[in-house]
Amino acid sequence: MQIAQNIKDAVKRAVAAVGVDVAEIQLEHPADLKNGDYSSGVALRYARHAGKKPKELAEKIVGKIGKVEGIEKIEVADAGFLNFYLASSVLANAVEQAHSEGSWGRNDTNKGKKVMVEYTDPNPFKEFHIGHLMSNAIGESVARLIEYTGAEVRRANYQGDVGPHVAKAIWGYRNMPNEVKKRSPNPWEKNFELSQWGIAYQFGSARYEEPDGVAKKEIDGINEKIYEKSDSEINSLYDQGRDVSLKHFEEIYKILGTKFDHYFFESEAAPEGMRIIRANPKVFVQSEGAIVYHGPHTRVFITSKGLPTYETKELGLALMKAKGFPFDLSISVTAHEQSGYFEVVLDAMKKVLSELAPKIKHISHGMMRLASGKMSSRTGDVITGESLLYELEEAAKGRAKESRAEDPEKLSRDIAVGAIKYQILKQASGKDIIFDRDRALSLEGDSGPYLQYAHARAHGVVEKAREQNVSPQVDKNAEPTELSRLLHRFPEAVEYAARELEPHLLTNYLLEFASTFNHWYANEQILDGTPSAAHKVALTDAVRATLKNGLWLLGIPAPEKM
Repeated sequence: MQIAQNIKDAVKRAVAAVGVDVAEIQLEHPADLKNGDYSSGVALRYARHAGKKPKELAEKIVGKIGKVEGIEKIEVADAGFLNFYLASSVLANAVEQAHSEGSWGRNDTNKGKKVMVEYTDPNPFKEFHIGHLMSNAIGESVARLIEYTGAEVRRANYQGDVGPHVAKAIWGYRNMPNEVKKRSPNPWEKNFELSQWGIAYQFGSARYEEPDGVAKKEIDGINEKIYEKSDSEINSLYDQGRDVSLKHFEEIYKILGTKFDHYFFESEAAPEGMRIIRANPKVFVQSEGAIVYHGPHTRVFITSKGLPTYETKELGLALMKAKGFPFDLSISVTAHEQSGYFEVVLDAMKKVLSELAPKIKHISHGMMRLASGKMSSRTGDVITGESLLYELEEAAKGRAKESRAEDPEKLSRDIAVGAIKYQILKQASGKDIIFDRDRALSLEGDSGPYLQYAHARAHGVVEKAREQNVSPQVDKNAEPTELSRLLHRFPEAVEYAARELEPHLLTNYLLEFASTFNHWYANEQILDGTPSAAHKVALTDAVRATLKNGLWLLGIPAPEKM
């Protein structure tokens, strides 16, 4: 990254020397490595201003640049681009760093900052659905990327343990017929008691919509009593369902590789939010018995029954987060359908929590769909996160049993997690996903298992070299390869993805890098008994480390044998 800055400084001085004033020099990586490691279009952008053709201006700039540390040569393309080629010693140093330093790829761009990332957010009494998998995959990767750039990161989980869904589940648990209770759980449902709460929620939700309104009235009454804690039987059922749900969620987090530092609940955020609303009557105003906020669009913050809405709880949550961990930035990862509600909350926050508002950021994600379309836990037509994990794990077991892995069960689970997370993280966060099971498990490219297998392959080569007593040794004069040139870009790929809070930028890099390694592996005899073998083993070990660290940043397991 220092070399990129060296280039920018040199080009800026040279541009000034030819009479052109430029505020900032932009660099990019050429799509084709034959065009160099870095490229600048400054001559194309300012040619008209300088009264010259782009190529003519580019040549004048190159004439003024002189020697740039770390750059072997500079070329002017016909269109007028300036193309910079790294020196072989720089690439060799990158290989040395990658294979010898466990911290390869880290930087300190966020050193000293405190960041809280809130994600996953499943609701007790309801299923852990595939939307929670999306939030978890994105949030965990964002947290790891920010950590890797030097920040102190705290992971937070905000769960809806009060609200209409809880009342529907409790009403359903009390009223559903025995034949509904005895419905056989699915094979991935290891906890029968937990499955009963899911069935109860679906039953209560269906009855809530019935036109006679009888169940709706009863459920609304339960909802009020939950907030009041005024009914001992309801309190007991509430504690039972909440406890079962939260324990089960922990089992899922362990599978996904997430460990939270803070747990926040709507039942705790609601009173905090209510105090903020009551203290600001000029901001939150009465309207037909409710309390509303007129912002980008009008939303209810306290219902006519005196109950807090999501918006009120979100204000309370922001204050609770800040008290527990005085952050410089707080990121919330939720589904795109909550963007409108977040827009209003942030607008209100500017008026009532003005110091916190600039520190709050919302990342929205799209929906995951299978062939049947969007799934809804309210109707019961739901693909749970567990069922998807279970299905992919079962599909991977045959391959895992044929592998060299010491624990095929663990490998099949690692493959399932990698398959799901990669499909989520391979595109920008806000886009919807059509989940393709076969593609997700493929070893042929553009999949999590493809990256995992490339890592296992590199690890296998290094292990074999160790058995043959071939120690990795970097040759500072080795001829640059596409592989070493791409490897050099890893720290920049990490910094870019962290800066943009977009894991897909790193995912795309890793796919290209793994593909380049596999091509090199197929055409290169690494342990060939020649003096160059030691350097090729070092390069392979550098690939292993890059893939391992890159997969970790995506939250994807990196098996050593597949």
